[in-house]
Amino acid sequence: MIVTTKDLFKAAYGKYAIGAYNINNLEQCMGLFRGNIASKAPFIIQISKGARGYTNKLMLEGIIRAADQVFPEAIFAVHLDHGDEETCMDCINSGFYSSVMIDASSKPYEENIAITKRVVDAAHAKGLVVEAELGQLGGVEEHVKVSESEAKLTDPDQAKDFVTRTGVDSLACAIGTSHGAFKFSGTQGLHFDVLAEIQKRLPGFPLVMHGSSSVPQDEVRRINIAGGKLAGAKGVNADEFLRAAQLGVTKINIDTDGRLVWCRVHREHFILHPEDFDLRPAGKEFMAAYAEFIAAKNVKLGSAGKLDEVRAMLAK
Repeated sequence: MIVTTKDLFKAAYGKYAIGAYNINNLEQCMGLFRGNIASKAPFIIQISKGARGYTNKLMLEGIIRAADQVFPEAIFAVHLDHGDEETCMDCINSGFYSSVMIDASSKPYEENIAITKRVVDAAHAKGLVVEAELGQLGGVEEHVKVSESEAKLTDPDQAKDFVTRTGVDSLACAIGTSHGAFKFSGTQGLHFDVLAEIQKRLPGFPLVMHGSSSVPQDEVRRINIAGGKLAGAKGVNADEFLRAAQLGVTKINIDTDGRLVWCRVHREHFILHPEDFDLRPAGKEFMAAYAEFIAAKNVKLGSAGKLDEVRAMLAK
């Protein structure tokens, strides 16, 4: 059942975070649904601008519609990740998405407000939910590229003003995470002090953490053994997710980890089976591995076992 992110945030706020997972193909979609059903967790499917253009947006939407029928017990939202204004409007008018993210964080503050407000007005007119971003995460994710020198944390006072003036439904905050597989160096970590100040100014308001893949070191090690070159890749400590949830983070974005699982499974499969040219055995291995990864991640997020609770809330 497709619901809005606002429904999921209402259930989760202050207790746990909803996993927001990016997908690009059939195998990721099947693994994602299986993992969330196995762990009894509500979840958010994220479709990026790049994923919509990977084949054709209708192909990926069709796969998700089919999964909704195959797994009728699932409760999830369908969310556009890092959309520009044009892409947001296209998704709002498509009738498929329940939530969109407008990312105008690279623009001057007043321009970010103006663009976000236009998207909010269009989305709210159709009952959809909007996420926006304030501050800038470093790193690379598809078309989003921000150098370490350009990255900047979200200003708590500005966050309150931004939410008030735009009417946005949730806010992605820059608190030290970054996109891609190389998130931290040395002793860098999350700025919980900034997050606490934002929550203090916006009590009860849903916050979002982008760039929150954990970059499991065992996955990196196995990829490198199988011919990869990911030296120095380091991610967010998953044991910090619940602490962030208690400070108002209701949505945590995870993309890179899914790509690492895909890379590891396929590299290892074709090394172990050099005679194999059938894509399906490797695909089956990946779906099972990704489902296992998702279920374990939901335990760290605190969303595992919450499906029936969310269903009961929605039924009221």
